[in-house]
Amino acid sequence: MSFQITTAFVQQYSTNVQMLLQQKGSRLRGCVNTQPFQGKAASPVEQFGAVQAVRNAGRHSKTPIISTPQDRRWVNPNDYDWADLIDDQDKLRMIIDPSNAYVQAGVNALGRGIDDEIVYGLLNSNNTGETGTTATGLLTAFNSGSQQIANTVGASSATGLNIAKLRAAKKILLEAEVDVDNDQLFMAITAKQHDNLLNEAQAISLDYNSTPVMVDGRITSFMGFNFIHSERIPGGAGFNTAINPAVTGYTTGSAWLVPFWAKSGVTLGIWGDVKTSIDRRPDMRNSWQVYCTGTFGATRLEEKKCGVIACV
Repeated sequence: MSFQITTAFVQQYSTNVQMLLQQKGSRLRGCVNTQPFQGKAASPVEQFGAVQAVRNAGRHSKTPIISTPQDRRWVNPNDYDWADLIDDQDKLRMIIDPSNAYVQAGVNALGRGIDDEIVYGLLNSNNTGETGTTATGLLTAFNSGSQQIANTVGASSATGLNIAKLRAAKKILLEAEVDVDNDQLFMAITAKQHDNLLNEAQAISLDYNSTPVMVDGRITSFMGFNFIHSERIPGGAGFNTAINPAVTGYTTGSAWLVPFWAKSGVTLGIWGDVKTSIDRRPDMRNSWQVYCTGTFGATRLEEKKCGVIACV
C-alpha cells in the first residue's frame, strides 16, 4: 500500500483533494495517428517508394519495367500497469475517500506513459521488413544525420531554439515533399525552448505575423508548427531514460533534442486503452486496490516526415 497515505490523516478541517504538480495525462496523443491493433505486433502501413518515369526510347521500343520500392513498418505493444492500496482503517481516519484521487493519479501516469512511447517511437530504431526484423536505426542517424539540425544553426556557437532552426526544420520537411498544406506539423518543446522563442522578435511581433501567435503569454504556433509543451523529450526533466537508453546527444538541463514531425508520420498503436478498476484484495486484508493498465506502442511511419533539433 502507499506508506505516504498517513499524510492525509485528518489534522485540520479540510475536505479538499489536491493533486501535486504533474503532467495530467497525454499531451502528444492527439498529435499523431492512432490505430487499434491486436496480436504480438502490427503493421500500420505498407510503404511504397517513389519511382522515376523514363522517356520513350522510340517507336515500338520495349516497355520499361521499373521496380517500385516496397517495405512494411511495424509497431510493437508495451504493457503499462499501476496500482495502489487503500486500507479501510485509513479511510476511517480521513474526511474524504481518496479512491477517486488515486484513480486520477493512475490515469495521469498512464497518459504520461503514452507520451513516453510516442517519444520513443519518434527517436529510436523502428522495425521494418516482411516480418519486422529489419531495424531502421536512430532518427538522428537516418540519412547520414540529415534529419537532425545542429546546435550551431543560426549562430556562431551552440544556441537554444531560434528562428533559423525553425526554418531549417521546415526546409527538411519541404525538401522531402511533405504536404505541409494538409498535414499538421508539430514540435514538442520544453519550457526552456518556449523561453528561447520569447526572445525571438519574429516569433512574437505582429510586424512579422498576420495573426497573433501568442495566447496568454504562450507561443502556440509559428511557421506552420504547432508547439506542444512537454518536459518528456530528451533533456527535459521528465524524459524517461529507462525506456530510451540509446538516445544520445542530450544532457538533462543543459542540452535538448527537440522532435518535430508531420502528423501522418507517426502512429500510436492501441492494443488496450487505459482502463481502471477498484477492487477488494482478500489477500491484503480486504484492502481496496486502485488499478490502472494499458497496452500501447508507437512508431515512425516515415523518417523523412520527422526530425530533431539540437538545443542548448
